[in-house]
This record gives sequence, C-alpha cells and structure tokens, in this order.
Amino acid sequence: MASIMIAYIIGMLVMILGAYLIAPRVARRIGSRLSLRLSMIILGAVILVGGVSALLFLAGLTLAALGIQGDALTGLFVVLSVVLFVLILNGITYLISPWMINLMYRARRDGDLQRIVDEVAYQAGFKKPPKAVVVEGPPNAFAYGNFLAGRWVAVSSEMIRITSENELKAVIGHELGHHKHGDNAIMLFMGLIPSTLYYFGLMLIQASFYYSGMSSSRDRSSGGIVFLAAGVVAIVLSFLLQILVLAFSRLREYYADAHGAKVAGARSMQRALAKLHVYYNFNRYAKSAISESKLKALFIYAFTEAFANPYYPAYLPRPPGDIRDIDIDDVIEELRRVNTSSPEEFFSTHPPIPKRIRFLDEIEARPIKA
Repeated sequence: MASIMIAYIIGMLVMILGAYLIAPRVARRIGSRLSLRLSMIILGAVILVGGVSALLFLAGLTLAALGIQGDALTGLFVVLSVVLFVLILNGITYLISPWMINLMYRARRDGDLQRIVDEVAYQAGFKKPPKAVVVEGPPNAFAYGNFLAGRWVAVSSEMIRITSENELKAVIGHELGHHKHGDNAIMLFMGLIPSTLYYFGLMLIQASFYYSGMSSSRDRSSGGIVFLAAGVVAIVLSFLLQILVLAFSRLREYYADAHGAKVAGARSMQRALAKLHVYYNFNRYAKSAISESKLKALFIYAFTEAFANPYYPAYLPRPPGDIRDIDIDDVIEELRRVNTSSPEEFFSTHPPIPKRIRFLDEIEARPIKA
C-alpha cells in the first residue's frame, strides 16, 4: 500500500510540475490564439484529471482501510459529505454574491457608464449588455453575476477619474471578456477541486486521531496511520493544485486583455494598465484596500487583483505630479523593458503588468480571436 501511495505522489508531482513549466512556455514562445488556448487546455486538463484522480484514489484508500474494520458505509458517507459540503458552500456563495457585492460596495446605477458599457458590449457582439454600476474606492473594475442576477460590470469612481474614455473602454472590454469567456463559472469549478481535496484531507486527519485513540488493536492503529498519511497527502496536493489554478487564472487574464484590446485597441489597454501600476505602487491606502478586498471570496476576479499580491514590486521610481499629468506612454516604455521573475506572480491570480504590456504588443502585431 505504501509503495502505491509513493508512486502515485511522484506521478502527480511530475504531472503538476510538467504542466506548470510547459503551459507558460507554450504561451510565451508562440504568440497566437492556438498557443494561449492550448496552454489553458493543458493546465485545465491537469487540474481536472489530477484533482479528480487524487480524490478518487484517496477515497478508495480510505474506503479500503475502513472496509477492513467493517466501517465502509461510514467511509462512503464521509466522502460524500465532504463533496456535498464544498459544493453547497461554494454554490450558495456564488448564487448570492451579486447581491452581496451590490450591498457591500453600495453600487449605484450610472447612465453615462451604462452608455459606454452598452457601446462596448454591442461592439463585442453581446445581444444584451450587462448592467453597469459605479462603486466607491480606489481604481478598480470587476465583472460579476450569474444566471439568477444577470451580468454586471462595476467600475470605481476613481477608475473613471484617472482614465480617458478609450482607456475606460479597454478596461470595460477586459471585464466583458470575462463575461464572454464565462470566467466566473469556470474559475468557480476549477476552485472546487483543490477545495474538496483540502477539506477531505482535514477530515482524514481528524479521523486518524479518532481511530488511533479508540483501541490498541493493530487494525485500529494501522487504520489511523493510513488516514493520517492520506490526509497529509490530500492537503499537500490541494496546495499544489491551487498553484495550478492560479496559473490558469493568469492565462484567463491574458485572454480578457486580448478582448479589451480588441474593442478599444492594445494601446488603450496598455495605458490603463500603466496608470493602475503607477497609482497602486505609490498609494499605500489603495494597495491596502485592494489587499483586504473580499471580492476573491465571492468568486470575483477584479481588474486590480495583481496589486493585492504582497510580493508585487514597485518596478519604477515614483513619477511626479497627478497621474493624469504623467506621460503615461513613457511609463509604458519603461515597463516594457522590465524583467519579471516567477516568485512575483506565483501566488497571484493576475500576471505582472510588464508581462501584460508585452503580451499586448504581441497581439497587436498578431491579433488573436478573443
């Protein structure tokens, strides 16, 4: 049994490491629609196949250990309970999140913003534009909604203040890209896999103490050891899969950037990103507000999520004056030349701004369908 578990762990690690290294290389070396989609397919397949295989393997191991002790039905109930718990918890949060966001952020309808969203949505091929709302706070924008609440796009008043109309259209185009690509639902589904493994691992570890303490018999003791080992493996694998989910999310952000560039131009998308970079790297209050945001817990992937990463560096010295008075094209040129390293984005849902700037350069030369 131990040799099977070791072989499985090694196989999973090789598969995860391979996907993490291969998919970004494919996307980096071939600037095309095919490579971006291929990268997402590779990562998505590894997360799905790897996660489900891990859950089935560990569940089977648990049932086998319990079966030896005559408690197989209890084990089956535990496995199903964990799966149902994660599904119900995440499902309820997803369903009520649009109303929670509107209340938490005191969202208000705005005719001028709705006009711009309508214009960009029709240009992007939407039959029914999402509802547009303005929220207070530092520059931000996010797409949210579901089949009950409909589609929504929120833009902060500060984002509207610091961007030109074309830059704002690019930001809105990015958020509409998330709606068009179904990213909220996709990322919800992807997140269920490591979450289920994690909670399953916690229950196995708790079960190990229960079975180890019930009796001094060899069967009970060995069962406790099996549960403990399986629980630790499940939690470790959940963290590894979560790293892949984050990498998958970063690819979806590139895809949304391509959509923003499609409707408003790559340069407008770059200018909006550069302005956000300048704003957040030199405004501690704004960066703290983004870091403490509850949007991620509601399955909302905000435009400024990259800046919530504590490892995100200030690449450039602070430019003087108000952000609207800065030559933002010079900032873009400087960001374009900045080299980034993996630790900066390892735990982020969004790629670093310099990489997004260079990606937009590539798709401007070779447009992709988004």
